[in-house]
Amino acid sequence: MTDQVQYRATGRRKTSVARVILRPGEGKIVVNGRSFDQYFPSEALRSEVQQPFAATEQAGKFDVLINACGGGIHGQVGAARLGIARALIVFDPELRPRLRQGGFLTRDPRAKERKKYGQKGARKRFQFSKR
Repeated sequence: MTDQVQYRATGRRKTSVARVILRPGEGKIVVNGRSFDQYFPSEALRSEVQQPFAATEQAGKFDVLINACGGGIHGQVGAARLGIARALIVFDPELRPRLRQGGFLTRDPRAKERKKYGQKGARKRFQFSKR
């Protein structure tokens, strides 16, 4: 068991859940046991995950372990971003105003709407026939 200090938080987006652990370090990020660049292939996704660090000027100060499950790659990115922001608040509550201003602490409530019975989808209907 390690006696190193660590900060834990959970982020959610759509059906994805990301459990995040921040440890003081040199900025290495590991997602589900794989390297950050390997898990998130596009630069846009990688930059979105790192936005909370950029907003609080904490980039390169923490090693990040992310355990992401459920949903797709974009949902996992949003969940990881929220988890990192929440973990930074556990580290230093003074960072809350900057994270709140950037919108990193708001859980995105949008999710897929369920399909209704008697319909083709959530909103789409079967074609109406008058006769």
